[in-house]
Amino acid sequence: MDVASARGIISSHPPYYSKPICSSQSSLIRIPINKGCLFGRVFSLSATSLHGKAPQRGETRRSVGVQCSIRCDPFKVHDKKNSRRLLSVRSDLSGAAATPESTTYPEPEIKLSSRLRGICFCLVAGVSAILLIVLMIIGHPFVLLFDRYRRKFHHFVAKLWASISIYPFYKTDIQGLENLPSSDTPCVYVSNHQSFLDIYTLLSLGQSYKFISKTGIFVIPVIGWAMSMMGVVPLKRMDPRSQVDCLKRCMELVKKGASVFFFPEGTRSKDGRLGAFKKGAFTVAAKTGVPVVPITLMGTGKIMPTGSEGILNHGNVRVIIHKPIYGSKADVLCDEARNKIAESMNLLS
Repeated sequence: MDVASARGIISSHPPYYSKPICSSQSSLIRIPINKGCLFGRVFSLSATSLHGKAPQRGETRRSVGVQCSIRCDPFKVHDKKNSRRLLSVRSDLSGAAATPESTTYPEPEIKLSSRLRGICFCLVAGVSAILLIVLMIIGHPFVLLFDRYRRKFHHFVAKLWASISIYPFYKTDIQGLENLPSSDTPCVYVSNHQSFLDIYTLLSLGQSYKFISKTGIFVIPVIGWAMSMMGVVPLKRMDPRSQVDCLKRCMELVKKGASVFFFPEGTRSKDGRLGAFKKGAFTVAAKTGVPVVPITLMGTGKIMPTGSEGILNHGNVRVIIHKPIYGSKADVLCDEARNKIAESMNLLS
């Protein structure tokens, strides 16, 4: 039986299901049952068994490429009169019934030297941050008086911190420095995002740009204080209002002569591949009339992979600064910037 036939079986279910159970993507539905179930017990249920007898404890049935995994949710009640418990059903269309073993992937072995290097990196970065933030605190009143928007002094201190932190551990090869606009020229910088080390590498360039950062990082002692004094723009990822406020704040900074830096992918890549770009950064550039400067980062993801911030592998980092892009349409700017970064990544890989 093909997928279309399987969908026909599901769509013939009683009107309780206002939407189809199975789709091309995983979905969650809830069905009531009259009998309770054990906590934490997981079943695998075929599509036809929704109409008939429930599987026995621990039993797995396979049929027509449709698999439903059922888990108990004793805290949600659909019918208060009968107090019937509900089940959460996750359904996937696949060629064969999946097994738990098929979704697990072996993790690469982490060398002891990488762990030791990671500890040393954290110590160097932490100690240097504590010492250098004193300079920021002393100079902050003067920065607010004479350079409120660009805050070049704070970015100079941040460059020292980043350079001291990464110098003992990896080398950075920078290409296209001549493409960097002057520090007095406002623009929008965009780059691919592979690792936690991207921030250190970009700060070492010495440009005065405002990063976009999660609000949770601002509460971290020393690091959060430095970010606030540098004028980093806060963002709540899942809050639409915060996203609008962030874009408005970036436009205000650009109009005042400051530059902003975006990671258009929105998050770090887990496999090193370039993800889809969001258009927020390019909307800022299009509405303010400033250029977009694409930057390609290669190697940071191998040195410190996403999710393994406690280790530091051996390797080098390459930075390619592309020529500025001008335009008045966000879509065109987005496509052109992504194409440039993608081409250079393909050449370096």
